[in-house]
Amino acid sequence: MKKIQRLTAGVVMLLASTLAASAAWAQSITIAIGSEPSTLDPQLRDDGGERQVNDNIYETLMARTPTGELVPGLAAQPPKQVDATTWQFKLREGVKFHNGEPFNADAVVASVSRVIDPANNSEQMAYFGTIKTAEKVDDLTVNLVTTGPDPILPSRMYWMKMIAPGYAKDGDLAGAPVGTGPYKFDSWNRGTDLKLVANADYWGGEPQIDDVAYRFVTEPGTRLSGLLSGEFDVITNLLPEFTTNVPKFAAVPGLETSVFVLGTDNEVTKDPKVREALNLAIDRKAMAEGLFMGYATLAKGSHINPAAFGFNEKLEHYPHDIEKARALIKEAGAEGKPLVVVGESGRWLKDREQIEAVAGYWAETGLNVTTDIQEFSQYLDSLMGDGPRPDAIFIANSNELLDADREMSFIYHKDGAAASNSDAEMATMIEAARVETDTAKRKALYDDIQKKGHDLNYTVPLFNLQDIYGMSERMEWQPRVDAKLMVSEMKVTE
Repeated sequence: MKKIQRLTAGVVMLLASTLAASAAWAQSITIAIGSEPSTLDPQLRDDGGERQVNDNIYETLMARTPTGELVPGLAAQPPKQVDATTWQFKLREGVKFHNGEPFNADAVVASVSRVIDPANNSEQMAYFGTIKTAEKVDDLTVNLVTTGPDPILPSRMYWMKMIAPGYAKDGDLAGAPVGTGPYKFDSWNRGTDLKLVANADYWGGEPQIDDVAYRFVTEPGTRLSGLLSGEFDVITNLLPEFTTNVPKFAAVPGLETSVFVLGTDNEVTKDPKVREALNLAIDRKAMAEGLFMGYATLAKGSHINPAAFGFNEKLEHYPHDIEKARALIKEAGAEGKPLVVVGESGRWLKDREQIEAVAGYWAETGLNVTTDIQEFSQYLDSLMGDGPRPDAIFIANSNELLDADREMSFIYHKDGAAASNSDAEMATMIEAARVETDTAKRKALYDDIQKKGHDLNYTVPLFNLQDIYGMSERMEWQPRVDAKLMVSEMKVTE
């Protein structure tokens, strides 16, 4: 009898151990993303791969719900406007960074100061160009001071990730990040994968998923096969033609607009006739139907997203007129002249296909067109580095601030990180709109800026894209409007 009892107890223990192991496995997921982060420093680059990871490690003063509503994050409440150029933030009590440092006003001041320091040349300044300084009031109160009135300052602070001052000074932000978020950095196998683990001490409660691995998979077909084989639980940029082949998929209207930014000071593209021809040469309707199968709409003459305040709804998309495009190239004396089209592959939905299709249309005008598909870190340097502007460079430009200032400061302003032009008049218009507090006047300025950019063909806008994700059968997740891969919002079922 005792032998049977011991055997029964052993079976129960084995079963319990098996169930525990199964539960542990069930709380681990793998996400395949299209590009490896060029860094894990959350403040200096404008890198989508970095954000897809760091959005789970770091937090911001303001946050958004999955549907886009602006709400307090590390701030304890919405900010109070003290005067025309000062916003005051009250901070949550008891929040700590993963290394034990307290989150407080000193951390906010250090975070703001680091991003806006010209010596750091942050690629994110299109989000933060109005911020002059941050001032500590007490341990849990900080004032943000702007160069002029800034009606969207709270939205800007949805984007600036808060860093630990001590670790920023002595640690490795680029390779081993430390934040306040629901997940902590675990390991990074360069070129292969990166792992995060749940923060058991997270102020918002320990997340359900214990750990998440990110795999860097450039080719959409490889991401798809990994999902179908059970290797991945979530894949980004699921190809539209395969939505019916995967266990689960979700598509949401996104905040990205695919666009070519033209270097308007370059030898060929400085001619307005050439730039007009580049817009007229493209059959956007055929591209939308052939590539996206209803998961993209034609951009209406601007790279400003329709969801953003300030979008000029009066503009129409550029028509397709290849004969006029050829005539304009001939009038400009540009036949046979070289045009280099820079891009990448894997970061955005159908990015390489869009690049190659447009390059083909442009070649039909009589230009000598070549494409340069670059590794993502090199591509970011081409887009936002100190070198000469490319003739034409592809980007799926996003607008998480939901305000036209973000996209205008980034591309239309002559000092923007991805500036298309050296137009001082346009820069002055953008700066005036940024500090205009009268909503109607601000909208009118934005309309004028977009009309000017449209008429001068500073960019070649293509499509407003939907975000499409593939998921394993066990995943429960509703994607967000801002495309953040927030693991704390995901669940798994078995």
